[in-house]
Amino acid sequence: MSGFLGIDTSNYTTSAAFYDGCMVIQKKIPLPVKQGQLGLRQSDAVFHHVQQLPQAVQPLLRDVHPRAVGVSARPRDQEGSYMPCFTVGLGAAKMLAAAWGVPCYEFSHQAGHIAAALYSAGRLDLLERRFLAFHVSGGTTEAVLVHPHSEQVIGAEIVASSLDLKGGQAIDRVGVMLGLPFPAGPRLEEMAKYSRKRFTVRPSMKGADCSLSGIENKCSSMYKQGDPPEDVARYCLDAILAALDAMCGALLEKYGDLPVLFAGGVTSNTLLREALSEKYGALFAQPAFSSDNATGAAVLASVMAHREGIA
Repeated sequence: MSGFLGIDTSNYTTSAAFYDGCMVIQKKIPLPVKQGQLGLRQSDAVFHHVQQLPQAVQPLLRDVHPRAVGVSARPRDQEGSYMPCFTVGLGAAKMLAAAWGVPCYEFSHQAGHIAAALYSAGRLDLLERRFLAFHVSGGTTEAVLVHPHSEQVIGAEIVASSLDLKGGQAIDRVGVMLGLPFPAGPRLEEMAKYSRKRFTVRPSMKGADCSLSGIENKCSSMYKQGDPPEDVARYCLDAILAALDAMCGALLEKYGDLPVLFAGGVTSNTLLREALSEKYGALFAQPAFSSDNATGAAVLASVMAHREGIA
C-alpha cells in the first residue's frame, strides 16, 4: 500500500498516521501525566516523545510504501511560533523521508487539526475556499479565517481568541479540582450529564475575543460552597459553550455567511457539538480526529505531493 505518513508530537499525545488517499490508519499514545497534575513540562514531554514515537510509527510501516512524509513542526503558522516537543517529530520525519528518498513537508499543529477535521467530516473540498475554523484545545482557543495557500495548503489568519485561559485549560483545571484525572474532558462530560441544571451564562467578551478565566473562579466558588460536582461540571461546559457561541456569532456577522469548522480536543464534547451544529450548521471532526493526531499532517502531505506531481 502506498500513501503518506504523518507525524505529530504535541504536548499531549505522540501520534502517527498513514493515509492512502482514502482511508487513514492512526496510532496515538497519550503522554503520561501523574494524578493531580495539569500537564507536563516541555522537557518531560520531549523525553516521553523520544520513548513513544517508535511505538507509534513502527506498526504503520508494515507493507507500505510512503510517497511523502508530513509533520507538525510548530504550533501555528505565525512568526516565532515554537514549542520544543515538536522538534522530536520533525527530526524523525526528516530522517525517515531522507532514508526513503521522499519529500518531507512541514506544517503547523493547528493546520493539522483543521485538515484532520475536514477529512473526518468529509469536507476536504473546503481546502479550496475560505471558511472559519475554531481550534479549541488545552493550549489554544482561537478562531482563524482560513484560505487556500500555495505553499502551506492552509493559510490561517487569527481573527479571535481567548484573552486568558484556554478552553481545555478551564476543563482540565475544573476536572482535576473535582478529582478527575488529566486530561479531564471526557470524564467531565460524563459527570455533567447527571446534572439536572442548565445554566444561562453571559460570556465575558471584548469584540469577538473571549475571557474564560471567570469559569474557573465560578466553578471553584460553586465547589467550595457545596454544589454537586455534576452541577459544577455542567456550569463549566455551559460557560465554554456560551463563549464559543458569542465568538462565532460575532465573526459571522463581520465576515459573512462562511462555513464553520470546529477542531481540537475540546470540540469532541457532545454538548458543544450538538448546540453549535444546530445553530450554525457547523462541521465537527469525529471524536477520534478531534484530539491531537497526525492525520492532518498526512492529509496535507498528500495534497502537497499531488500539487508537485509526486503522487
